[in-house]
Amino acid sequence: MAKTLIAVVLSTALVAAQTRITPPKNKYTPAQDVELGQQAATEARQQLPIMRDEAVSSFTESIGRRLVRAIPAELQHPEFRYSFETVNVREINAFALPGGPMFINRGMIEAAHDEGEVAGVMAHELSHVVLRHGTAQASAATPYEIGTIAGAILGAIIGGRVGSVVAQGTQFGLGAAFMRFSRAYEHDADIEGSQIMARAGYDPRDMANMFKTIEAKAGSGGPEWLSDHPNPGNRYEYITAEARALRVESPIRDSVAFQQVQAHLRGMSPAPTTEQATRNASRGGDTTPRGTTGSVPTGRVEAPSNSMTGYKVGNVFRVRVPSNWRQTQSNNSVTFAPQGAYGQYRGENVFTHGMEIGISRNESHDLQTATDELIDSLTRGNPNMSRPSGYSRAVIANREGLRTIVSNTSEVTGRDETVTLFTTLLRDGSLFYAIGVAPRDEFSSYQNTFQRVVGSIQLTN
Repeated sequence: MAKTLIAVVLSTALVAAQTRITPPKNKYTPAQDVELGQQAATEARQQLPIMRDEAVSSFTESIGRRLVRAIPAELQHPEFRYSFETVNVREINAFALPGGPMFINRGMIEAAHDEGEVAGVMAHELSHVVLRHGTAQASAATPYEIGTIAGAILGAIIGGRVGSVVAQGTQFGLGAAFMRFSRAYEHDADIEGSQIMARAGYDPRDMANMFKTIEAKAGSGGPEWLSDHPNPGNRYEYITAEARALRVESPIRDSVAFQQVQAHLRGMSPAPTTEQATRNASRGGDTTPRGTTGSVPTGRVEAPSNSMTGYKVGNVFRVRVPSNWRQTQSNNSVTFAPQGAYGQYRGENVFTHGMEIGISRNESHDLQTATDELIDSLTRGNPNMSRPSGYSRAVIANREGLRTIVSNTSEVTGRDETVTLFTTLLRDGSLFYAIGVAPRDEFSSYQNTFQRVVGSIQLTN
């Protein structure tokens, strides 16, 4: 009993030692935060090269979910929709949108010295969300319709030259209203973030160390962060003081997961700058693998690698593909193909080897009829494609599916090719499909690869 009493006294003293942060006044409802954030997140995904790499996504999502579980009860909003996505750009930056969407630059992960530093930046951004700083700042400005300010909020939070470009896409010049978090908001996000970190098992001093790294690299990516997150003054000192009050024992720091994801990133092609990426996106080439934009595929490719790399595609599915295949995304599908297989022909995106995976909206909830409709649409774009002679049963992500094989003559290379098609229905009635393509004389060496890829698919719908 005496030990219990001592524990209660110590716990009370610890809570009392923490700095209490109060959310600012806000004219918007939490539901409006969600609406604004989701609209702005949609624009972000169109403007920025989101990484679909499973190893990176799993790492950031794991940290994000750990931090969300540590949000104090008084700041929890059940309607908020938290998500954590990594942007394939080199600047040391991150931003979060009202209601929960968070975007972490690859450059931020690469610059960190341990997992705690990544968690520190994410905890800071998460604190802006739970304290509702984005809409609190908007509350001080003239109110506008929600639909017209999502882009302005996105532009303001991204900041810099890129932010001004994004904000120009909105109806009004709202950039000034949402441009930067105030120093008071920055201070509060630092403190609340420190407390969330501690509850999640991280040392808040890692947040302070990461901010030191950002300021030290002011000539190579730091200004983007600093323009949106002004230093309130004595930032390192007051975060360190808060950390002493929180006293985290055995904090998470240099984890195996962190070491693995950094090694994984070092093995990739260097990330572009945000300006390069958004300029490419405005030309419609944001997701095309480097070196293929606008070029006709040669069809001269490496054989599929035996090693596989995992990707997470939105909130729809996970898949593993040969490590020497690269992904390119369009509105409702993603293509995985080796170098030399993907490009453009007569203004259309085409590929000679690889797989396209996507969703097709259809009028029928019958699997075979929906598959017939998809093949009809494929033949309209590929006049040399044959009709299927029949279907065989298949299993896709533990769901009943169909498989068929058709032939085609490539308009790009003139070679005969074999096309294998896998389909299944999602819960909303949409048709989920995977299409494997290879020249007929190479199909036997690709068939097992197509089966491995389809066998790895995990649907989240």
